[in-house]
Amino acid sequence: MNINNNENTEVDAQLTEQAEFGSGKIIDVDINREMRKSFLDYSMSVIVSRALPDVRDGLKPVHRRILYCMYENGITSSKPHRKCAYTVGEVLGKYHPHGDASVYDAMVRLAQDFSMRYMLVDGHGNFGSIDGDPPAAYRYTESRMSKISSEMLADIDKETVDFMPTFDDVLEEPTVLPSRFPNLLVNGSSGIAVGMATNIPPHNLGETIDAMCLLIDNPEAEIADLMECMPGPDFPTGGLIMGRSGIRAAYATGRGRIVVRARTEIVEAKNGRFKIVVTEIPYGVNKSKLIENIANLVKDKRLDGISNIEDHSDRNGMHIEIDVKREASPQVVLNHLFKMTQLQTTFGAILLSIVNGEPRVLTLKEMLQYYIEHQEKVIERRTLFDLRKAKERMHILEGLKIAIDFIDEVIAIIRKSKDQAAAKLALCERFGLDDIQAQAIVSMRLGQLTNMEQAKIEEEIAALGEKIKEYNEIIESEARRLEIVKEEAMEIRNKYADPRRTEICAITGEVDIEDLIPQEDCVVTMTKFGYIKRMPHDTYKIQNRGGRGVAGMTRRDEDVATEMFISNSHDYNLFFTNKGRVYRIKCYEIPESTRQSKGINIANILPLGAEEKVTSMIRIPAFEEDKYLIMVTKQGIIKRIALTAYDTARKGGLIALDLNEGDELAWVRMTTGSDEVIIATKKGMAIRFRETDVRPMGRLARGVKAMKLKEGDSVVGMSIIEPDKLILTVSETGYGRLSSPDDYRLQSRGGKGLTNYHVNKYGDVAALTVVPMGDDVIIISENGIIIRILASTIRVCSRPAKGVTVMKIKGDNKVVSVSGAPHDEDEAESAENDENAEAPEDMVEE
Repeated sequence: MNINNNENTEVDAQLTEQAEFGSGKIIDVDINREMRKSFLDYSMSVIVSRALPDVRDGLKPVHRRILYCMYENGITSSKPHRKCAYTVGEVLGKYHPHGDASVYDAMVRLAQDFSMRYMLVDGHGNFGSIDGDPPAAYRYTESRMSKISSEMLADIDKETVDFMPTFDDVLEEPTVLPSRFPNLLVNGSSGIAVGMATNIPPHNLGETIDAMCLLIDNPEAEIADLMECMPGPDFPTGGLIMGRSGIRAAYATGRGRIVVRARTEIVEAKNGRFKIVVTEIPYGVNKSKLIENIANLVKDKRLDGISNIEDHSDRNGMHIEIDVKREASPQVVLNHLFKMTQLQTTFGAILLSIVNGEPRVLTLKEMLQYYIEHQEKVIERRTLFDLRKAKERMHILEGLKIAIDFIDEVIAIIRKSKDQAAAKLALCERFGLDDIQAQAIVSMRLGQLTNMEQAKIEEEIAALGEKIKEYNEIIESEARRLEIVKEEAMEIRNKYADPRRTEICAITGEVDIEDLIPQEDCVVTMTKFGYIKRMPHDTYKIQNRGGRGVAGMTRRDEDVATEMFISNSHDYNLFFTNKGRVYRIKCYEIPESTRQSKGINIANILPLGAEEKVTSMIRIPAFEEDKYLIMVTKQGIIKRIALTAYDTARKGGLIALDLNEGDELAWVRMTTGSDEVIIATKKGMAIRFRETDVRPMGRLARGVKAMKLKEGDSVVGMSIIEPDKLILTVSETGYGRLSSPDDYRLQSRGGKGLTNYHVNKYGDVAALTVVPMGDDVIIISENGIIIRILASTIRVCSRPAKGVTVMKIKGDNKVVSVSGAPHDEDEAESAENDENAEAPEDMVEE
């Protein structure tokens, strides 16, 4: 112990002696205080000078230095590309005292179309990929400024921003760029500093400028007002944002969780199996790692229902195909993918940026306000610069005008002078000029003494006078400066704005989305293989009876259009399946398509099980207590249930009724509780009875027999008898007739019914429905042809009659679906002007 103490004493003595002789004194420092001070200095350096963007131009120092260096060296969008190594070297040598990797990595990101919403660097060569492939070394790649990045440095030579010394005090660099568009919101930013981080999503340029202009016009605008122009982020990789609550939170508080999903579609292959096709993935997701993660989940048996994954992506776009096993539900598999993989991610928005040298979390309105203030300051400083230059030029021109007015005397003075200095002095004494004016006079060329040049000087003086007046108005008026900010922003918008890429979708619980969706009538159609679409109800023009119709959709071979109805965009739509289940969605949730489009498979909307298909759809404006649903199966089983029993939102659907083995739910209609029901069969029978013959049942009940069916017969139609409406029967062969409900006498439920149609003569019955004479009838054939005719053009016949030709049927084609639709006078089109219309066959009543 003594030896150690002695050794320590000697060491201390040596250190003290070295300190005394080396520096002459020793300063005692509290280690805790010194560590805190040093770490705070380091933290602020990282926050302000490295990791966080400035609220005014949205750039970190390294990005600002890259763009300014390229601008300074003339590597603009109108000039050829230059080696990235040249730019990296220039940035390092002049402005950025860090490693070359930091500069090149930042430059690469500015040139990636999957990282930047609007690229600020135009790259030439390998700058990496969305699969995570690294960029080529900077000695191989080339770059230049993009067109839009030139707008960020516009007027920087007019003293619009402050400059500061570089790290070695040799040059100066800008503290911020003028930035003629709000780059912080447009391209977003991400960075991790010390004790804080920023994560600002990119936005659409046009929408951002619209919101900025709205705030200029109305400084009291709230977040809701701004979101009408700027509904949410717009990621370069597209995708879907699920709901608006996270967006509102981020815009209102500076922090929010935004759920982003890949854009997917469930499609049916030719072999009848389903595929999940991914065409867009969430922002920041590595595609290769995503596919690898899915494959590992399948391999580890944590994810069932997937048989194969293939990546068909190329330069034309992303295309990932995920094959679903035959026994699996594609919607269920997709939901598992969203839950377990990066097909769905959460973007944690943190709107943190540097404001007046300090980090602050801002709201959307504050970010736009700071940018508008910056632009107003840029306009003011630019105008002051232009005003000073204009006054300087005016000052010189006034001297030149004096010289020309007294040209002979000026020439004489100059000729008598010993040198230029003496000539300037003499001119100043004679005409009261200053040194600048005198220098301009002695530097005049002889050609400037002509009368034409004198006129030009006078014109220039007058023009400068107008400019000086305008500049003074701008400097004195804040409203005028804001007007210029708005005008210049709109110029950028008109030049560079493009359509939104990221779709914002409604989710359960966010009903405010309905306020943004117009209420309109729609035609909803669905095919045998489950392709559904929504169209404006005036898509099909009126034709005469017997016309050939127009193509209703583009479809795969052997597909059949089986369902059609009219619904308001805000109505609930109930989907009943052959398995006896019911699903509920709003009509606007069905994607809108064109008339020629085949639509989207219903499996993209509803979580249908294996072999489950939608067989009936009805619209529900509201779930009223005095309303009922009547359900009929193909085997003639009927069930009556209160409508409110299905007023439950459940993603997996509800059980509508219990089915016998081999039976399927086929038709569902809404009733008042005291209606009469008519049911028709394929083999020409029909029965009419009171709704009250069927007692109300529970949701899980099976039902009772509606009518006795012969062997091989099945139900093809069920409707509710309504006043002033006739019963329309259409055969598979294209014949149809209207009949009075009085032709069908009232019977008791469970009987055989009455003869409705002579199927042995005219073909099996395709459908039965009730329509008023003033309505239209929409008929769909097996090959997808749709015709819309006036119900009044169909002959009213007695119950067993053949009727008239309502649709021409050729070959093996046949009618498969009939639906009524309200008549619209604006749709009416005369038969003489309709190229599809043909003269109907003679009316024949059998």
